[in-house]
Amino acid sequence: MNQKGAFGRLFCFQMNRNNLMPLFAAITILALALSGTTQAQVYRCTVDGSPVFSDQPCGEDAESVQMRDNRIGGSFNQNLPARTEPETEEETDDPEPEAADTCRFINSTDLRRYLVREQVVQGMTRDHVRRAFGNPPETYTNPQEVWIYQTRYYGALYELTYVYFRDGCVERVEYRKP
Repeated sequence: MNQKGAFGRLFCFQMNRNNLMPLFAAITILALALSGTTQAQVYRCTVDGSPVFSDQPCGEDAESVQMRDNRIGGSFNQNLPARTEPETEEETDDPEPEAADTCRFINSTDLRRYLVREQVVQGMTRDHVRRAFGNPPETYTNPQEVWIYQTRYYGALYELTYVYFRDGCVERVEYRKP
C-alpha cells in the first residue's frame, strides 16, 4: 500500500496548464485592480538648501505635495489653468489692431494637414497662408486686406484665389474663374 504523508493527501492533484490558468487569471485581475487604487503620498523637504522629495516625511518641515491624476480618461480640460474673466477697459477712440492670437485655434495636426495639402482655411494667420501658398503676387489693403493667388495649369491661368483677412486672420477664401 502506497502511503502518503498528510501534505501529500491534502494537495494531491496533478499540476498541469489547465489547473493553473484560472489561478493565474485571478491573480492577474487582483493585481491590476489593486494597482489602480493605490496612490503614493509625496513629501517635499528642504535639506542643505535644496528641495528633496520623498515618499515618507523627511524632516520637520515636510509638506505634502498634491499630485494631479494623469491617468488616461477624465475630462479634456482638467489640466488647463482656471479661466479668468477679462478686465473691462474703458473704450478708446483709437482702435488698436488686434494681436495674432485672436485667430481661431487650429490644432497642430489639422494645421499640418492643411499646410501639406496647400489649403487655406478660416482662422489661419498670415504666416500660415504664406507657408501654404507662398508669398502673394498681389495684395490690396483697402477697404479690406486681400491676397490674390493665381493657379496655372500648363501655363494657362486656371483659377484665382482670394484670401480675405480681418485683424490678421483669414476671414474667408474665395475661388474664382478668371
